[in-house]
Amino acid sequence: MKTLLFVVAAILLLCSSCGNTLEKNGKTKKPNIIIIYADDLGYGDVSSYGDGIIKTPNIDKLAKGGIRFTKGYASSSTCTPSRYALLTGIYPWRNKRAHILPGSAPLIIGKDELTIPKMLKKQGYHTGIVGKWHLGLGSGNVDWNEYITPGPNEVGFDYSYIMAATQDRVPTVYIENGNVVGLDPDDPIEVSYKHKFPGELTGREHPEMLKLKPSPGQGHDGTIVNGISRIGHMIGGEKARWTDENMSDRFLAKAQDYIRSNKTKPFFLYYGLQQPHVPRTPNHRFVGKSGLGPRGDAIVEEDWNVGQILKTLKDENLLDNTLIIFSSDNGPVLDDGYQDQAVELNDGHKPWGPFRGGKYSLYEAGTRLPFITYWKGHIKPGVSDAMVSQIDILNSLARLTGSELRTNDGKDLLNTFLGKSNAGRESMVIEATGRTAYRKGDWVMIPPHRGSNLWRLQGIEVGNEPVIQLYNIKNDPGQKHNVADEKKIILNEMIAEYEHLTGRKVQMELPSKKKK
Repeated sequence: MKTLLFVVAAILLLCSSCGNTLEKNGKTKKPNIIIIYADDLGYGDVSSYGDGIIKTPNIDKLAKGGIRFTKGYASSSTCTPSRYALLTGIYPWRNKRAHILPGSAPLIIGKDELTIPKMLKKQGYHTGIVGKWHLGLGSGNVDWNEYITPGPNEVGFDYSYIMAATQDRVPTVYIENGNVVGLDPDDPIEVSYKHKFPGELTGREHPEMLKLKPSPGQGHDGTIVNGISRIGHMIGGEKARWTDENMSDRFLAKAQDYIRSNKTKPFFLYYGLQQPHVPRTPNHRFVGKSGLGPRGDAIVEEDWNVGQILKTLKDENLLDNTLIIFSSDNGPVLDDGYQDQAVELNDGHKPWGPFRGGKYSLYEAGTRLPFITYWKGHIKPGVSDAMVSQIDILNSLARLTGSELRTNDGKDLLNTFLGKSNAGRESMVIEATGRTAYRKGDWVMIPPHRGSNLWRLQGIEVGNEPVIQLYNIKNDPGQKHNVADEKKIILNEMIAEYEHLTGRKVQMELPSKKKK
């Protein structure tokens, strides 16, 4: 009898350690999983992380009821690479195609490649994506008027309702399970990132038609849709084109529908928010709410969306059995293509928090972001200083759901994500527009990189210096003091590890040598 009790207790303990719950019939019930992925949301944009100038009560509810990670990272400081790494658990610099993609780019995830939805499907999950995709579609030369393949449905998602790339790029249409929504076959779509179409109206030629003018020199002067000129050229599909101000509501409704339709079985939802990426077009209900202009209003709208997802889960009695992971794809940027007064109306707000850089940057604010795990009744609320990366999510969810599949780059940090441990990863490689750096412990080493350090149009320092850079992030979060000359033992260790991991040779150009 004692032996039997010991076995039962061990089984219950094992189930508890994996985070699953038991149903009344004694079977293990796998939790639903939702990843809410913001777009260009900085560390300081969330009030529980930042200065509180922008109020985000619903994201704060996740933070206060779950684990708020202070050292949570995306793999990259730009969108496509981070999304690739999140879904595959692989460093994006290993994939030469993982860079910021045009809307006409082919799919960069291999159909045989492991992804979070593929792994979860094998564990009995229904899988869905709603929102921003930006990982390519088709195999090149996409015909937008036919079934578009390969895409999300071919790399593990049972259901998909997406935009192909970004809100500022063509095509400006929704795609549901491989088909353009609302397409009139008599008005076929054509898309090009190389040439303008006859009769196409562009912001470059017709600025008088614009309600939101592009910033000079950033390429947002192509096809005009809803009074906003985009990157790229498109004709046709007039009835299928989205209305920007309604996009957030459209994606939210589809996410809610997905949750309600799959509530009787375990599901995985990847909810790709489009805010606060440009063009910032909050619904009229949110205009003026932040006091910081369209960018701040878009964040307030985004926070409201998070609250509606929580409400839907509560209404459907799913909140106690749903793990929510909230983060962002990269750091913040103010002027990223449109004259929406993000700079002028910022009013002392620090989207980058205490860190240097932002989107596109190897400095800390490029990849250090809000990162929250929430599971009501299963995660004890707290704050963790463990260093975690989005590439760790796949391996951690694999253990949570009983899968034996793993990737080499990701770490299994399930106990850390569930608040049962404060052990994080020891080191990682971060990436920005093809450039890489090495983060370990309290340190970051940035190899010499060519090009201007200040991207003038965006107003962001991106980490390019002709000398090697070494910073102690704990003591110097703003990365003001390059200590490569003073800490040569640490520097040499980090260079050796970086070169071994990446295969990239570091040019040993110290600041002191450059001064001579």
